[in-house]
Amino acid sequence: MQMKIMIVTNQPPLQIAVRQAVSEDTVLEAIEVFECDPGDDGNNAISEIMANSPSIVLLDIGYPIFSGLKIARRITGSFAGIAVIMLSANNEEDDSELFEVAKSGAIDYLKGKRSTGVEIVEAIKQASMGECPILEKVISDRKVAWRILKQFHDMSLITRAMEVASPFNLDLEEMQVLQLVARGTQKNQITSILGVSELTINERVSSVLFKLNSNERTYDTFVKVRDSLLSVRLARDGNLFILNAPSASNLPQLLHDGVQHQ
Repeated sequence: MQMKIMIVTNQPPLQIAVRQAVSEDTVLEAIEVFECDPGDDGNNAISEIMANSPSIVLLDIGYPIFSGLKIARRITGSFAGIAVIMLSANNEEDDSELFEVAKSGAIDYLKGKRSTGVEIVEAIKQASMGECPILEKVISDRKVAWRILKQFHDMSLITRAMEVASPFNLDLEEMQVLQLVARGTQKNQITSILGVSELTINERVSSVLFKLNSNERTYDTFVKVRDSLLSVRLARDGNLFILNAPSASNLPQLLHDGVQHQ
């Protein structure tokens, strides 16, 4: 098994731990393992990716400021085929952190200080085979499922208020799975209730996470547009003026034609 692995962190202990884990594995044969500091706004990491084309990026989430999340979104949004594994020093169970990682497009999420070398190597092997271990983590966390449902609901409300078509709709099958997970239903029970295989459950959750990640920037744009349109003042003559309203050229195409784009 040959690949190029990049470790993005400014924490030497994490670099050493990953290098040691990879070097001690008898199956994993990495062509190259190299490190880089993320740099300001992640620009150094992006430059290194462009120069070295890694297959897998082990990315420090930057707990507790979560600067790595922004880098992850840039990687998954710009470099097709690069698998991002997020490493966190947070020792607490944190559904909000898992939710943010899922939105970033990362394929796995490991607790840095508690992750063993075996877990790190296993995550690398799964990534090299095109697997997405974060799916199981989302399926087993009802709070994350609730957060995902809420985000799609909030987006639906925003676009409805602005009278435009929402690009964030889940289909019925995706909604069914999310609702069951949010209720705390176990995966084997979900397969029985819906009459589908575990593979189908994974595929539906994968589709949800794809929509969540790919629409994140557009969601932020809609929120900014909504907030700008709410920023108003009543002039002395009683006329209503919109302050800081974006120009038509800066609005998503959805606002112009009302057509749903994916």
